[in-house]
Amino acid sequence: MEGVQTLRYIGVPLARREDRDLVTGRARRVADLVVPGTLELAFVRAPVPHALIHGIDLAAAREQPGVAGVWSAADLPYLAGRTVPAEEGAPPWPLLATGRVRHPGEPLAVVAADTRARAEDAAESVALNLEPLPFTTDPVTGAAPDAPRLFDDRGNVAAERVFGEPADDVFASAPVVVEAAYREQLLLPTSLEPRALLVEPGPAGDLTVWVSHQAQHRLRGALARALALDPERIRVVVPATGGAFGAKSQAYPEYLVAALLALHLRRPVRWSEDRAEAMLAGPRGRGQNQRVRLAADAEGTFLAYELLVDADIGAYPHISAFVPVMTGAMSTGAYRTPRVHTRVRCVLTNTAPTTSYRGAGRPEAAYALERTVDRLARRLGLDPAEVRRRNFVRPDQFPYPTPTGRTYDSGDYAATLDKALAAVGYDEVRAERARRREEGGPPIGVGIATYVERSGGPPDSDEFGSVEACADGTFVARVGSTSTGQGHFTAFAQVVASTLDVDVDLVRVVEGDTGEVPYGFATFGSRSMQVGGAALWRAAESLVATARLRCADLFGVGEEDVSYTGGRLLVGAPGIQGPQIGLNTGPLTGLALGELVARTGPLRCDEIYAAPQAFPYGTHVAVVEIDPDLGSVHVRQLVAVDDYGVVVNPMIVDGQGYGSIAQGLGQALYEQAVIGADGLPHASTLLDYLLPTAADMPPITLLETVTPNPNTPLGAKGAGEAGCIGIPPAVVNAVCDALGVDHIDMPLTPAAVWAATRAAT
Repeated sequence: MEGVQTLRYIGVPLARREDRDLVTGRARRVADLVVPGTLELAFVRAPVPHALIHGIDLAAAREQPGVAGVWSAADLPYLAGRTVPAEEGAPPWPLLATGRVRHPGEPLAVVAADTRARAEDAAESVALNLEPLPFTTDPVTGAAPDAPRLFDDRGNVAAERVFGEPADDVFASAPVVVEAAYREQLLLPTSLEPRALLVEPGPAGDLTVWVSHQAQHRLRGALARALALDPERIRVVVPATGGAFGAKSQAYPEYLVAALLALHLRRPVRWSEDRAEAMLAGPRGRGQNQRVRLAADAEGTFLAYELLVDADIGAYPHISAFVPVMTGAMSTGAYRTPRVHTRVRCVLTNTAPTTSYRGAGRPEAAYALERTVDRLARRLGLDPAEVRRRNFVRPDQFPYPTPTGRTYDSGDYAATLDKALAAVGYDEVRAERARRREEGGPPIGVGIATYVERSGGPPDSDEFGSVEACADGTFVARVGSTSTGQGHFTAFAQVVASTLDVDVDLVRVVEGDTGEVPYGFATFGSRSMQVGGAALWRAAESLVATARLRCADLFGVGEEDVSYTGGRLLVGAPGIQGPQIGLNTGPLTGLALGELVARTGPLRCDEIYAAPQAFPYGTHVAVVEIDPDLGSVHVRQLVAVDDYGVVVNPMIVDGQGYGSIAQGLGQALYEQAVIGADGLPHASTLLDYLLPTAADMPPITLLETVTPNPNTPLGAKGAGEAGCIGIPPAVVNAVCDALGVDHIDMPLTPAAVWAATRAAT
């Protein structure tokens, strides 16, 4: 674009403008909002995993002080037939359980009261008559023909997807075949702020919904379908949101019940999930049983790879069926394996539904593959780094079509590996490991994981971006993405300011409000900057082009006679006598965009931009030391070398890197949603579910390579999920390297590591 060449804010680590309100408490979350007359909701939840419902007695609850109403499905005729919107053919997900309970914590009834405490007290007085049924909590046994069925009219395999072609002929003749079985444990997406929404009805039956969410337009559509309302009658606003990680990207029964009650009672109602509810009935992440085979020749060149997945999607398939499909699609990793076959089965179980959770299918794919590459290296007596080098897709092979139907856009995988190994001192660590094995001392090990992830959301999905020039010289950027803590208000302003070549403080970003932004796809899949940022870039370019045309018309010159730089339109060339332009004569000094708006009227350009999926990548390396007496794992060092293409704000991207690494460490070492023999979740508070804290974080080195995205004008690829993808296999590989064992299931608790230490000796 003529005159805009500096891009002065791309790559600049500006401080996040939103942080002052967040850290001082001025930012308002759903639970902070004050709307007069609001009723607070509490749900009566099933105390068993599977049961027939014979009765729900609400009489005592209705007598409690402050209670405005108590309802089960039978008491709300307008609930009849209403379900959570889902894919065609999926079993119905009722708003309140009808006839049968299918997972612990499933909503059975709802209480509305003047305070949350009174609503909870009343909910506890509801009497339930339930007949327990056999249940299943494991996807492998749940897929068996004789497993207890969650729905009488269908088996528990809700969906099955195959990628690539079977390679049994290769496995039968390959010189080396390694086989393994892994378990990706269920996790709890424990965001700082649990789910919450506040619904206020208008006098004409319209709704305003404040919600902690990732996709305001998607939620508006779901509410409209479930409530049989015109979407234009529903305004969804996302205030400050305390994290989401994928678990707030959809509609849930509680949301729809709250909206229906607001319409029914003609009063605002709020549901704020507490931590106990979230741990009992909130969405889960991961949850896969994996069986793998990797065939290679004697030099370690891959010949074929097979991944068979039984994925636990919980009691109701929703977006959960999409996540395991991503595991199949990304099962090839960074390697040019000629034959790849993946079969994914999505299995219903008597657990809370799973959902997208940071990485959403890509961590599961990387874990299965990267753990198996290390097992192959150990079998052949080869350096795991060298095995990876021999099999990487080469830079000259891009764009690279994978056997699972994806086309990798660009990359240099070996460069990230070499950079990570150099930073960690790979040869020195391996030499120290050998000395300790010979001379004694706590075992140490080094683990590698090279990953490729998919960013951008579904293939060729779009996003809305709009840039408006205001008469006061400022600019408003509207975007369909929604921040849940990623720093959008800073990074998007940097994009627009760079494209317009203006001061970043002049740009105000608006998002998360269907009343202000006419369309939005969503914030998930690391797509905000890749797609939303590109939409803003294109909108800003269009604004300059439109301004040049308008300026040329205003001054009676050709478009080619108007140039643009630094927020100003120049007619002719500076220092050359020009025509009378109304403000001055003589040498032209130009016209600011704000002045153009003041003289000619509003100036705004909208863009809906679609982009192909991008494929960020990187290599993570972990160095660990084991206490053989306690079984504790001390992570001495983590190095992450990632390639996100063009990075707009390195400080924000580094923050995303630290956060995702913390969650990756959580899965590797600490976290597991344990289910007891009674089918009930073990954890009811954060005392029962171990999360890493700042004190648990090891020394971390974040490095990068830069391979621009060739398919977008900005060149950005997704960032923010890499640590969840690369860290778990790197840490487990390091522990197995230290102990000289093939496998330990995550999480690597002291008890599990202590047992593996004894087995190794």
